[in-house]
Amino acid sequence: MGEVTAQQVSALRKATGAGMMDAKRALEETAGDADRAKDLLREKGLASAAKRTGRVTEQGSIGHYLHFQADRPVIGVLVELASETDFVAKSDAFRRAANDIAMHVAAARPRWVRREDVPEDAIAKERELIAAQARNEGKPESVIAKIIEGRIGTFYEDNVLYDQPFVNPQKFEGTVGAMVQAMAAQMGENIEVARISRLAVGEESE
Repeated sequence: MGEVTAQQVSALRKATGAGMMDAKRALEETAGDADRAKDLLREKGLASAAKRTGRVTEQGSIGHYLHFQADRPVIGVLVELASETDFVAKSDAFRRAANDIAMHVAAARPRWVRREDVPEDAIAKERELIAAQARNEGKPESVIAKIIEGRIGTFYEDNVLYDQPFVNPQKFEGTVGAMVQAMAAQMGENIEVARISRLAVGEESE
């Protein structure tokens, strides 16, 4: 194809938040295929974010969300989104992201932030339940182990924040974990969800 146009670069930047030269290079490497360019930028962003993982995040912002019903709040969420520097933590984009994640938590009800936060006994119990269900469905013992591994992924998606698809795909299409990593790549430092807290009227705390 011909030379990548400014309109293509602008559209890709808007869709991904990437820098101008990064967007241009991605389009050139993918012969102008916008979808492949998005994937390429995400792959590169995730790789860059992985290198930053482990760097200390002592700054941050508290995101919040209230869900109203009949003019009264019935769900409240607080999210601690952590960063390395105060400069990033005070940015409008960072604070909006913290609030967006809080809104997601209100809707998706994750119990843990990341897979390593899930207690071993909770995983063991879930594996036992999946195995029992598979046997009740008449599945042979030879395939039950594979069934457990397949269905445990659904458990993570239902309960782990980073594994859940973000509830507003118009803002970000992918998991919350990928969204946080993409933001880290864009802002150039380690960013992570440190804590979440969700309180709903009539629901017991877990």
